[in-house]
Amino acid sequence: MTKPVVAGVGMIPFAKYPQRTLVDLGAEAAFLALQDANVAPGRVEAGFFANAVGSRLFGDSTIGQNVLWEVGVNRVPVINVENACTSGSTAFYLACNAVAAGQAEMALVVGAEKMCVPEFGLINSGESEWDTQLGLVAPASFALRAQRHMLEHGTTVEQMAQVAVKNRAHAAGNPMAMFREPITVEQVLAAPMIVDPLTRLQCCPIADGAAALVVCSEEMARGLGSAAVRVEAVVLGTGGYESPQDLARWETDFRVCAQAYEKAGLGPEDLDLVECHDAFTISEILHYEALGLCPPGDGGRFVEQGHATLGGRVPVNPSGGLLSRGHPVGATGVAQVMEVVSQLRGQAGPRQINGARIGLAHCMGGDKAGDTKSCTVAILGI
Repeated sequence: MTKPVVAGVGMIPFAKYPQRTLVDLGAEAAFLALQDANVAPGRVEAGFFANAVGSRLFGDSTIGQNVLWEVGVNRVPVINVENACTSGSTAFYLACNAVAAGQAEMALVVGAEKMCVPEFGLINSGESEWDTQLGLVAPASFALRAQRHMLEHGTTVEQMAQVAVKNRAHAAGNPMAMFREPITVEQVLAAPMIVDPLTRLQCCPIADGAAALVVCSEEMARGLGSAAVRVEAVVLGTGGYESPQDLARWETDFRVCAQAYEKAGLGPEDLDLVECHDAFTISEILHYEALGLCPPGDGGRFVEQGHATLGGRVPVNPSGGLLSRGHPVGATGVAQVMEVVSQLRGQAGPRQINGARIGLAHCMGGDKAGDTKSCTVAILGI
């Protein structure tokens, strides 16, 4: 099987775009990725478009064909992907598999979302799910995990607040991030309470935005002249939904991370950076542990001691993460991979991690029976 590489990346700043359409946002990111890869649209043999809420908000369930047509990609298979917060990383998973299997030498991945509209409501696990009917929307779910982690491991509200402070400091060096002004622990804790112990500054903001990737075979990449980054492993998993759930850890998270390390032949000690799903401050702390960056229960102390900061042992979310970059759901997983690629290419500007050679992108999405519906882990290297 052919090992896939990322040969091109493109992204627009995550922000509010009241005058622009979803198709417009996605098409711009796609154009930038093709331009970065130095390839003509006609060389793309498959397209994967990620979006989570567009069909509900705008009544169109085949947006991908419209987006790719805008940049000259047509007469090829186009697959529209919806998988909650992992929509973008799932599209990347499918594209990598298509290239690895020889079904396409080059694929275009686009993730786009337009959420800053009056019609947008709460993100939930689906109105038919008992969890949602009983009030377990996303902030409540993560608040329960925060309370449990605090009880079992002594994690403090100050440690959780430090995740938000760190990621905002990282975002200061990212022109694509939605929020770049520095914040303090005191400001995080004094912000309006959403669900105890999570304040507003500990919850990721919705956004409009788009990101795109060109994925191709190593052989094709050699003829492009662009700086290609190898995909060492990409894994997609789903929950087990056993009852009762361990609210201080996701079994799914640990399992999928372990599978990715095994597939790549690498371990947490090899990582130079991580982009992870920090939808809420507690989620980043839990992911430290699942990723093996620290022992279970030590996530709060890991961030408190500065290990996840730029210049620390393993910088986590140098882009600013969901908390500061913003979270246009369908674009998030693609943007995470783009950050890793930019770091490995040495193109991350003031947030560049010196000598970065191995990076990991992690995402989770959806709740069911206290578990996650989707988890992706991609490991990339040069």
